[in-house]
Amino acid sequence: MRCVVLGLVVALVGLAVSERGVAAEGGKNPQLGKVRHVVLFKFKEGTTAAQQKTIEDAFRELPSKIHEVAGFEWGTNISPENLDQGFTHCFLVTFNDTKGRDAYLPHPAHKAFGKVLGPHLDKVLVIDFVSKE
Repeated sequence: MRCVVLGLVVALVGLAVSERGVAAEGGKNPQLGKVRHVVLFKFKEGTTAAQQKTIEDAFRELPSKIHEVAGFEWGTNISPENLDQGFTHCFLVTFNDTKGRDAYLPHPAHKAFGKVLGPHLDKVLVIDFVSKE
């Protein structure tokens, strides 16, 4: 009986260490989904349609400059619920794991995009999550 209990304890400790190792390695657990980086923009009053288009185009160029980006979607708000709080643009950037997201954030192309965006940005909302079924 002691051997069975000891074996179970060893197995559970091994599983816990394994899960911690997966988290420390950037979430490369094959059972987890991709990392989704959701970005919402509210522009300053007076930002023109042309300025917004420049920002959209600059953001859309990032996947070609940052190879860690596994997917990219974007659009503008069309919700009839009137709950947007002034946020008009949504960008969904997908990464294979947290290491990809972590490489993207300080990337020079991402930083350069921030300089294009900055003068026109009133508020930004960012949420990252691991996709689940």
